[in-house]
Formats: sequence, structure tokens, C-alpha cells
Amino acid sequence: MRIHVATDHAGLEFSRTVREHVAAQGHEVHDHGPQQYDALDDYPSFCINAARAVARDQAAGIEALGIVFGGSGNGEQIAANKVQGIRAALVWSEATAQLAREHNDANVIAIGARQHTVDQALRFIDVFVSTPFPGDERHARRIAQLAEYETTGAIAGHEIV
Repeated sequence: MRIHVATDHAGLEFSRTVREHVAAQGHEVHDHGPQQYDALDDYPSFCINAARAVARDQAAGIEALGIVFGGSGNGEQIAANKVQGIRAALVWSEATAQLAREHNDANVIAIGARQHTVDQALRFIDVFVSTPFPGDERHARRIAQLAEYETTGAIAGHEIV
């Protein structure tokens, strides 16, 4: 599987460990930056680039997921979710990593590098990457509604005010 990774200065060292861990499991890792520490860097472009790569890969039929980091993971999740076709989930436990895949078919996770130990984050990532989306009808229906709203601004049969 192809894994796209991005961070900001707060998660730079964390990101290096994650990339090595994921690559050691046989995944193809793409780093979307930053390449060096800059306390004033801006995470949006890094995370958007990673999310766009995930969306492009998935549209091309390539199995791909994304992992984005920051101090809290909140801004990184928001940035990734600005990309059409991306469902980024903020993950803070193994359960939220699993549910992100099972219920939301999340294709990007955000993790707060200042909120968790490296071992915790690696467990979250392992769960996320190894959990398939089972395709339950109710979850697929809800995901389709989100995609419909994302492209049309409406959800057929549901009032959006």
C-alpha cells in the first residue's frame, strides 16, 4: 500500500519514525514535508499535498492512505479535509483508528504528535492501516451523502439549511 505522510515542525521527528516504521512493514512511503525543522512553517500545504496524493492514488485505483501530524492534529485534519474525496479523522486511540476505517472509510488520519507517545501513535497507525472498510450499507450510505454534499452542496432527500 502507498502511504502519504505530512507534518509540520511539531511532528517532524515523530514523522521520521513513522515513515521508517511504515516502510519496514512493506508499504511504499511518500513524504510530503517538511524536509527540515522550521518553527515558523505552515502545515496546510504539507497536509493538503499529502491528501491530494491520496485522492489521486485512490482515483487511479492505487491502494493508498495518508497520515498527517502536528502538535494536536486538529489543524492537519482540517487541512486534509479540504481536499475533495478525503475523509480525514483525528485519531487519539486504537478504537478511534479502527472506527475511522470501519464506519467512515477514512483515508487519512491525523495524530497529535504532542499528545501521544511514539509507541501509542505507531499502534494507532498499525490499526488504521490494517483495518479494512467492511462496506456496511448504513456506513456506505452516509459516506455517499458526504460525497454528494461535497460536490453538490445538497443531500437528496435530506434538508440542508
